[in-house]
Amino acid sequence: MSRTGQKPPYLNPEVQRLEALPQPVVAYRRDLADGETIPPHRHRRAQLVYASEGVMTVTTADGAFVVPPQRAVWLPGGVEHRIDARGRVAMRTLYVGIGAAPDLPAEVCVLHVTSLLRELILAAVDMPQSFAPNSPEHRLMSVIFDQIRALPVAPLALPMPKDRRLRRVAEALLDDPADGRGLEQWARVVGASARTLARLFQHETAMSFRAWRQQLRLLRAMEMLAAGQSVTTVALDLGYDSPSAFTAMFRRTLGTTPRRYFGEAA
Repeated sequence: MSRTGQKPPYLNPEVQRLEALPQPVVAYRRDLADGETIPPHRHRRAQLVYASEGVMTVTTADGAFVVPPQRAVWLPGGVEHRIDARGRVAMRTLYVGIGAAPDLPAEVCVLHVTSLLRELILAAVDMPQSFAPNSPEHRLMSVIFDQIRALPVAPLALPMPKDRRLRRVAEALLDDPADGRGLEQWARVVGASARTLARLFQHETAMSFRAWRQQLRLLRAMEMLAAGQSVTTVALDLGYDSPSAFTAMFRRTLGTTPRRYFGEAA
């Protein structure tokens, strides 16, 4: 991940102002249109990036992280990232000062968001951005920190390999997640043995090739379902034999069906 002290390639002037405030944590709201992208940038502060409505994809050098409702991405300070809106998105962000919460995650991750934390975040973006120590606003932020510390990590991340041969495979599958070729076939494409590719996938992503491809399909499915596509369309476009096979995978991973996850509109 990029953690250099160089000037970021893009940073909203309003966010720059917020990051300069003395408060240990400040809240910010921004709505994104369908397909809108916030170009690659980084922050001095850590962030909790949350979508109270819609689905975002947050991409870093190390992977992609899908953020549907009831989930948020935690980004340590200095991590360069891009945000893409999948449908209309109500983005609500907390910027956390250096040293304000040293026991929060040190790596990028997707966190479950409880109903209580959702309401706390929505309250935070409505309150003044400048507040005094020991004020009601300060105490509310302390409760938010306590809630974040207790959140479980959600399985909505896709680590990207660094090896050039694996990267070639990964980028081809990003372009076409329905591609069903196995490692033996990919080995002939990239000039390495299937055994080598299998070992490298496990070493660089902590996942088998099969698990990595399933995770890619899950994350792409989240984006497509958020855009209003049907379960049948998503399943067939992503290479599943049937909607029931796709739904079974979705339930195993997220504990519920796509329709229940996104509502009957899915």
